[in-house]
Amino acid sequence: QVQLVESGGGLVQAGGSLRLSCAASGRAFSGNAMGWFRQAPGKEREFVAAITWGGYSTYYADSVKGRFTISRVNAKNTVYLQMNSLKPEDTAVYYCAASARVAVSATEYDYWGQGTQVTVSS
Repeated sequence: QVQLVESGGGLVQAGGSLRLSCAASGRAFSGNAMGWFRQAPGKEREFVAAITWGGYSTYYADSVKGRFTISRVNAKNTVYLQMNSLKPEDTAVYYCAASARVAVSATEYDYWGQGTQVTVSS
């Protein structure tokens, strides 16, 4: 059974921090690049960050560069998204996803989690 489970979302004030986690079953994680996407109400799902299998390369959307950090611990089958200096416009449901190769397009990702809500108040 392929499964990705996000956690760590919640309500935070602007300027605050949250760390999202995504725990994956072996098939969804092993050898795969991992990405984080988000979707705000009334908007399309957008790329946030991605990391290669070995963790040596990371990619970020311009809107989060310098504020968010993606990382992974392969021994724990877990990928993280550290979010600092949060802004109200970061409010969205955040999804983790797995892909055979690192990509910024959601269509490249084969496995998806159920999402976790992040709300940033002003």
